[in-house]
Amino acid sequence: MEKEMIYHPLFILVLVVLSFMLLVCLIRAVKGPRVADRLMAVNMMGTMVMVMISVLALLFQESYLVDICLIYAMISFLSVVVISKVYIGIYEEQHHNQKHAEGGNADERS
Repeated sequence: MEKEMIYHPLFILVLVVLSFMLLVCLIRAVKGPRVADRLMAVNMMGTMVMVMISVLALLFQESYLVDICLIYAMISFLSVVVISKVYIGIYEEQHHNQKHAEGGNADERS
């Protein structure tokens, strides 16, 4: 019981600090400037949410929160992979269209 009383303020402090860091990452995710910055910020936010869930599991002494954290980790990983794949597809399509547009201009000049 005494050990829980000692760690309780520490857990609260960790949650407050992580909440502030989560807000900073949210600002970076919205502001950008590049897609890679946004993707990294979203990935970092997912990691911080997992840490927050783990701290809450320790704070409330509820083991089911660890299971939720693991499920969230899998979903977060898959979402970053899907977003990366979509961005790569969009980039390749734009690059392909730009290449054909430059090739078409070269044919018109000849």
